[in-house]
Amino acid sequence: MEDLDSSFISVFEQIKADIFQTRNRILSDANREMLSMYFRIGKVIDENAKYGNHFIDELSRRLKAEFPDAEGYSPRNLARMRKFYVTYGDMANLPLPVANLPWTHNFILIEKVKDPEKRVWYAEKCLANGWGKVVLEHQIELGLYERQADPSKKLTNYEIRLPSPQSELSREIIKDPYIFELAGLKEKIVEKDIEQAMLEQIKTVLLELGKGFSFVGNQYRISTQNNDYLIDLLFYHLELRCYVVVELKNVDFKPDFVGQLQFYITAVDETLKKEMDNPTIGLLLCKGKDRYSVEWSLKATTAPIGVASYEVRNYLPTEEEINRYLK
Repeated sequence: MEDLDSSFISVFEQIKADIFQTRNRILSDANREMLSMYFRIGKVIDENAKYGNHFIDELSRRLKAEFPDAEGYSPRNLARMRKFYVTYGDMANLPLPVANLPWTHNFILIEKVKDPEKRVWYAEKCLANGWGKVVLEHQIELGLYERQADPSKKLTNYEIRLPSPQSELSREIIKDPYIFELAGLKEKIVEKDIEQAMLEQIKTVLLELGKGFSFVGNQYRISTQNNDYLIDLLFYHLELRCYVVVELKNVDFKPDFVGQLQFYITAVDETLKKEMDNPTIGLLLCKGKDRYSVEWSLKATTAPIGVASYEVRNYLPTEEEINRYLK
């Protein structure tokens, strides 16, 4: 009976995986077919552009009458279909990441992101992180591409202090600047105020840090025989499989900050890191920085460290924005 139970569980898991994969293929195929239909409708509308809005209005009225239970045939959405067609010209030109996104994501990208390369980048992020349309709009408004996609803005020594592929993945997660949206802060703030706000609104911090960050603790205590040391913020990254030590400075970068962070990284490696964990990395967040000072300091340390600036905005994303991103 025990052998049967074990065999049954294995078979059940295989069937369950097959069902999920088939469902995903069906949904993907349905989405592509709908996009293809919208593309063809957009082509027809564009070919009759000489009639102006009258053609779209009349087409919308008749489609709604013929398909009363269907959505998506408003004049506004029909105009978007035309823009969809004009943007790509041919379905063969539709990049694969874009083709795998729902229609609502597609028209957000078309309307808000004019550069084709950026559009594909945001589409890839949507698929990788499971962004809903609210989060996608929010990330575009915050200029995530400009803050994360440009490798020249990322000041780290990960590429020489970490093995591959951890070095590449670690560099990918870096942004500059980070934008922390923390409601309730006073005009004059110090590091403890920011840290406390980040702790109270940890979901928004995770939203900005990105997928994979898991909060371990703030003012995390590391002790030796005679001394106690407090790490500002400690995370574990589920994809990098390593601890991430975050130090927050409410002033511009100073070289001695790197030495302090190197000590914390070593302390975490000595006391918390397990054999299966990758090397601990550090992230130093400052109000501002001088590029040469950062680069020289990073060359002088053996610890894997990234340095970025940050901004604090007195704004709190909605619960829907946060939960859609963190799911």
